[in-house]
Amino acid sequence: MELTNFDDIIKSSKKIMIISHVNPDGDTLGSMCALAHAIYLRHKIKPDMQILSKIPSNYEFLPGIVNAKRNYDKSLVYDLVITVDVASKERLCDSIIFFDKAKTTVNIDHHKTNDGFGDYSLIVPDASSTGEVLHYFFKKNNWEIDYDIAVCLYVAVMTDTGGFRFENTTADTFRAAADLMAYGISPNILYKKCYETKSKNLVQFQNYCVDKAVFSEDEKIVYTTVFKKDLERFKGGDDFTDGISETLRSIDKTDVAFVVKEVDSKTSKVSMRSKKTDVAKICGAFNGGGHTFAAGCTIKSDVKTAVKKLLVEIEKENK
Repeated sequence: MELTNFDDIIKSSKKIMIISHVNPDGDTLGSMCALAHAIYLRHKIKPDMQILSKIPSNYEFLPGIVNAKRNYDKSLVYDLVITVDVASKERLCDSIIFFDKAKTTVNIDHHKTNDGFGDYSLIVPDASSTGEVLHYFFKKNNWEIDYDIAVCLYVAVMTDTGGFRFENTTADTFRAAADLMAYGISPNILYKKCYETKSKNLVQFQNYCVDKAVFSEDEKIVYTTVFKKDLERFKGGDDFTDGISETLRSIDKTDVAFVVKEVDSKTSKVSMRSKKTDVAKICGAFNGGGHTFAAGCTIKSDVKTAVKKLLVEIEKENK
């Protein structure tokens, strides 16, 4: 269902929550902050912003991000809950309680695997990012965009396209970026904040993960594993694994690259990238999803078992 009555939905709502996905990236965080500020400018309502895990340090500069919280009273019932960049309902984790209890729900996203969960949805699979979806929506419906919103949307678009390098970058993506630049943002500064502010521990941890990567005999598949003890050794957080799968994919002979991270003894999180193989389909076998060449999922298995299951699905997809 198209989001043609968003203003009416907001006007009839006193308590609003915006939820980003677990293991937040620049798109979900930038989109959340942009939408929260835009709603305030237009309707004078300040939505609560729910994050499900630690905010990566390189996104702590985002305007309004200081208002985002991990813990809200689970007894609260919202008039409206909006998800941004959440490819599947499972990625709401414990926050699904707010979504399920809300009087009205809205799903804003760009993943092709999104099944349109929620009462209303705005899903544009051809868009590079949820930030691009929101930019289009704001312009089409005459919502105000100020400097802070432009910063948030630009970061969302830039990071989900890998600095405008990934295959999801289109002419519309560049048009959105150009329009956002007109609000006075500095692409140079935002790029440095997002990509050139890594801690020593993070760099050493990622080098460690890449160094212990395992290759298939023909080197078309490569993966690495991350255990809690690894993160503890380098004093790292969830964000420390960001970008590792992209680094492994860049190896010349490699097609599919993935990272399997231990959540607990029976749960593993997966980040998968490829050059040719549809990894969204592979992750879909585990109720995950994403894009054709960039996807993720959660597998209810220990790390070693999860790796075995993934290798079986990759082989099926490449038969």
